[in-house]
Amino acid sequence: MAIRVTLDRMLLERRMSLTELCDRVGITMANLSILKTGKAKAVRFSTLEALCRELDCQPGDLLTYTDEPGEDDDEDEGTD
Repeated sequence: MAIRVTLDRMLLERRMSLTELCDRVGITMANLSILKTGKAKAVRFSTLEALCRELDCQPGDLLTYTDEPGEDDDEDEGTD
């Protein structure tokens, strides 16, 4: 996927655990883990807003664009 989530980097910079962020934002650990690992297909603006509020950052600090193909891109090509 061309959009990368850099939540792990932001957590490291803020010295905050995933558990602490879950508690502060009100998102389940499972859902935040899906977002953190880049497996999420979408993110609600309300979730992005809460993350930015608690991490004191901008959306662009959490999301980056790259034109390099990711691991998931191979699944759609139909190669066996």
